[in-house]
Amino acid sequence: MIALLQRVLRAEVKLGGETLGAIDHGILALVCAEPGDDESSAERMLERLLGYRVFSDGAGKMNLSVEEVRGGLLLVPQFTLAADTSKGMRPSFSSALAPDAARKLFDHLVARARSRHGATFHRNGRSADCRQDFFWRQGSSTCRSMAATASCSTISR
Repeated sequence: MIALLQRVLRAEVKLGGETLGAIDHGILALVCAEPGDDESSAERMLERLLGYRVFSDGAGKMNLSVEEVRGGLLLVPQFTLAADTSKGMRPSFSSALAPDAARKLFDHLVARARSRHGATFHRNGRSADCRQDFFWRQGSSTCRSMAATASCSTISR
């Protein structure tokens, strides 16, 4: 599982003028599932998203998590994070999980995030071509996260 997270002052997702998800101060996370990802990958990704210390403490150091600052979490499915751009000029998305399986895994991530953090999300299913994502960054904090499968022990909290 891959996530691109951005610390934001505000973020919202709109489609046809309808707001599908919005947060104030918190993390906007674009999320992509890959083959081999499962519910344990989603659980690990949630731990990472909620635990990343990307918010400033009293000394101005990035030392606080979104949970510690009581920030929002906006989850947005984004299969294009799995793009393979190693050949040619057109990206391949064959390394992204099939849409139905990805949607099921994303829904699991959202359900767990809601129960643990009260997260908001953009539900996939309508044309992403018309989707508008707006976000107001808070500084230059953008991070890429990859949740390891249960068999990988190289990534630790």
